[in-house]
Amino acid sequence: MPPLFDWRFAADPYPAYAWLREHAPVRKTQLPSGVEAWLVTRYADARQALADPRLSKNPHHHGEQGAHGKGKVGIPGERSANLMTHLLNIDPPDHTRLRRLVSKAFTPRRVAAFAPRVRELADGLIDSFAARGEADLIHEYAFPLPIYAICDMLGVPREDQEDFRTWAGMMIHQPGSPRGGVGRAVKRMRGYLAELIHRKRAELARADGRTEAARAEGGDALLSGDLISGLIRASDHGEHLTENEAAAMAFILLFAGFETTVNLIGNGMYALLRHPEQRAVLQQAVAEDDEGLLAGAVEELLRYDGPVELATWRFATRELTVGGQRVREGEPVLVVLAAADRDPAKFTDPDALDLTRRENQHLGYGHGIHYCLGAPLARLEGQTALATLLHRLPDLRLSADPEELRWRGGLIMRGLRRLPVEFSPADGR
Repeated sequence: MPPLFDWRFAADPYPAYAWLREHAPVRKTQLPSGVEAWLVTRYADARQALADPRLSKNPHHHGEQGAHGKGKVGIPGERSANLMTHLLNIDPPDHTRLRRLVSKAFTPRRVAAFAPRVRELADGLIDSFAARGEADLIHEYAFPLPIYAICDMLGVPREDQEDFRTWAGMMIHQPGSPRGGVGRAVKRMRGYLAELIHRKRAELARADGRTEAARAEGGDALLSGDLISGLIRASDHGEHLTENEAAAMAFILLFAGFETTVNLIGNGMYALLRHPEQRAVLQQAVAEDDEGLLAGAVEELLRYDGPVELATWRFATRELTVGGQRVREGEPVLVVLAAADRDPAKFTDPDALDLTRRENQHLGYGHGIHYCLGAPLARLEGQTALATLLHRLPDLRLSADPEELRWRGGLIMRGLRRLPVEFSPADGR
């Protein structure tokens, strides 16, 4: 069996995943943390596991007591920062209640209304390096764009957004960010969000004076204004959202809403640079304003080399069978989205990048009740970021040997540490 989870594997995990799909599609594996988990690599098994209610998202179901507190499972630092009550860690009925509330923030209408701001952010970031003729697309483009976008959506004041950029950099070990660990960054974010919630609650109370009209607005509070204010108004009008839940929800929307998009933009642009014939197809679509092909291209980039390598942790609440293997109560299950999305039993020529692929029911954003809530926003950001780059910098080219590039080899996310490029200097839009 090929080695798993070392730096060489992080650079190209797909041959190892192909071996697992063929020889051991559901295999118990010891992870770098020492925890043993079942890896699910075939598409049919992955889709089943993602929707199986017997696989809980709550780490308390893990048979290894204390593993979560030691940071072996889940998001590092979330337990000590009192951020457990978010959508990635809970099951129905609490999951149903919170998802119903927050889903109002990601309606097609609201996401479409946010499109001009995303384009403005993309143009502004390109303006900052266009005249140089070179850039690191991760550090200068893919990383800041979703941070500023989700901060705007949450309602984080512009003057505080650089703090979030710093904390986010610490969380994914972004070059140039202060050292200090993921846990410290999470705690700082938690403290800031709690303070911001207090401040916005006071501002809302003063603004609407608790009028009957404001109370009646509660059901649609997330359809206008910023997301944190909407969470507060909904909790004040009968949705029963606790302060910890509000802070945890804001945190997970920030956490899940930025790194996935960083990797979507970075991995996607890298794939295009390595496949010039496919890049030309997309460049023509951008020039012709072919929104359908652009949307389909982003779906194919999500399938081909998506931002989320493994779905977040699941734990068996009782004994069950996955792909013919018996999984005991308390054992962790990790669905390998990257392997499932290259399963030849589901996709024709799965190792080829084909931006015109029609049948593309990939699992890049999950499946079932835990399907990624922010997927519409991530898709908008990915489409806008790639289209703007190809339009503004049409001769973009990789300026490093692919063998020299390094990947952030985390257990859940997978993305480039840097993506150096060159292009003809441009002086403006």
